[in-house]
Amino acid sequence: MMRKSTGMVYRIVVRSELTDTYAVAFEGIEMETTKGVTVLTGKVIDQPHLYGILDRINGLGLELLSVQALPEDAHPSAEGYREQGGPEL
Repeated sequence: MMRKSTGMVYRIVVRSELTDTYAVAFEGIEMETTKGVTVLTGKVIDQPHLYGILDRINGLGLELLSVQALPEDAHPSAEGYREQGGPEL
């Protein structure tokens, strides 16, 4: 029996500190900004949803720095980005 996918939590990092104005473009995704980057963290239901978010980032002219799928038990925060050497949020 196949289990229906409920999505995964992703952490997406872009160069630039996005303002709250961008929250509309990334509705349902947590935004944290500091030291020249913005970390977007949230549940992505499937691949088309992920590609839609990435298309939005591209359409806004933002520079994509990283995309990371988090373990199922991960808390949606920017903690892992700091662990990889990113700036403290």
